[in-house]
Amino acid sequence: MTNPKHISQSGSLFVIVAPSGAGKSSLVAELLKQDANIQLSISYTTRAPRAGEIDGVNYHFTDAPNFLAMRGRGDFIESAEVHGNYYGTSKAWIETALASGKDILLEIDYQGAQQVRVHFPNMVGIFILPPSLAELKARLEGRGTEAADVIATRLTNAADEIAHASECEYVIINNLFPTALAELQTIVHATRLRYAVQLARYPEVFRSLGLH
Repeated sequence: MTNPKHISQSGSLFVIVAPSGAGKSSLVAELLKQDANIQLSISYTTRAPRAGEIDGVNYHFTDAPNFLAMRGRGDFIESAEVHGNYYGTSKAWIETALASGKDILLEIDYQGAQQVRVHFPNMVGIFILPPSLAELKARLEGRGTEAADVIATRLTNAADEIAHASECEYVIINNLFPTALAELQTIVHATRLRYAVQLARYPEVFRSLGLH
């Protein structure tokens, strides 16, 4: 097994997982707003751009034949088909970004996280939990955008997703948003202080101190 202290990678890969309604997207948006040193991964998709979406900013838009060809070459660290459209994360882009010292964040489901860990075993998995299923239901109903049967399906799926929380290194219970955000920021800051990351970022300091 590779010694994690000797992996030459100055950037960190954060993978955030949560059931629908747990507040993942809001936490991610605020983290990115406050921390200029972390970047959201841009996925490839075969769905058509929505109004206001820009290629290379919101998604890398492509067609199904090209996507399937890329997947066949092993270009994606994770991919999935959702509602008839394909989505995938570029392996080469992630590798280049991490090697250059950028911290990258992926916002995906637990199945995608499992795929990512195969390629990047040192990824930092963070699972966002609701304080209870009752609160999760209240949040979904509070949106006022989905029918009761859709909410029921989301709650069933949420229970399945929550069962995979133990696959992540960290768990945040999103009861109060400011507290959950502070906890997410703490995880990011602590990760940047890991031995392997500091060694990759400041090799001259480590060498001068006889460390490697």
